[in-house]
Amino acid sequence: MRLPDFEAWAIFACVVEHHSFSAAADAIGVSKATVSKAISRLEAQLGTSLFHRTSRRLTLTDSGTALAERAARILAEAQAAEEQALDAARAPSGLVRIAAPITFGISHVADAIADLVAAHPGIEIDLRLSDARVDIVAEGFDIALRIADLPDSSLRAQRLAPVTTRVVAAPAYLARHGTPRHPADLASHACFLYANAIGAWHFRHAGGEEAAVRPAGPLITDNGEAMLPALRAGLGIARLPDFIVDRELGDGSLVELLSDWSSSSIALHMMTPPSPLRPARVELVMAFLADRFRRLCASAARST
Repeated sequence: MRLPDFEAWAIFACVVEHHSFSAAADAIGVSKATVSKAISRLEAQLGTSLFHRTSRRLTLTDSGTALAERAARILAEAQAAEEQALDAARAPSGLVRIAAPITFGISHVADAIADLVAAHPGIEIDLRLSDARVDIVAEGFDIALRIADLPDSSLRAQRLAPVTTRVVAAPAYLARHGTPRHPADLASHACFLYANAIGAWHFRHAGGEEAAVRPAGPLITDNGEAMLPALRAGLGIARLPDFIVDRELGDGSLVELLSDWSSSSIALHMMTPPSPLRPARVELVMAFLADRFRRLCASAARST
């Protein structure tokens, strides 16, 4: 039986990550010639070219693009297997890459990371904040925090806590345009929309009635906090999570609408790549964040 050339696959993954033979060689501590030979060896075994090479640029071929994700998984699983074998003799250490939404990341994740690094000095964190749906595998993230009603996915998802959303507006807007009494009324109001979740808003009344409305309005954005200036200015209505509007609800600059209706449920999830093999440093960070955010959301629920 002929075994796969795991070294060549791992080197291929490094070249894809670092976008050049030289950078990959520096990253893994071998010569550029060793990297070049490994790629040539793998191409010969596969019978296809993996890269387009010019004097100034290195790009993946169609075959290389199709195989890059698998190579990254081979490398990640081999690293995880080695680290799991070594972890019994050492404290977890090394880099963990995390993606999180912008507002939640600034208001909650950043504080959690500060406490994590203080408690575990061997852990390094690369935290990237974006409201876009990142491709965890392709972009090399170990963990992604998402606030959503998640669709089916090949990724592994851990539901940490529910997140309450509220329909809100400024008193000045309601004075000019009236106060919606039923979700259907929102169809005639200026509503602000979240770019990554455009579609119908679903509601359920305490008495059991269900309703759906497809809102429209003058503002679409991929960040909920970006709606606040227009909301405070009395320009429309929005449906936003508690952690974005708590302060405004507290000081009266915004008021809650349709309080006897609950919005469709969303939750804070922790997403990881599909492989069950994870380095101990990633398991440590996952456990820390899961405990932190479960307690945080439970405390917020008790205070409402």
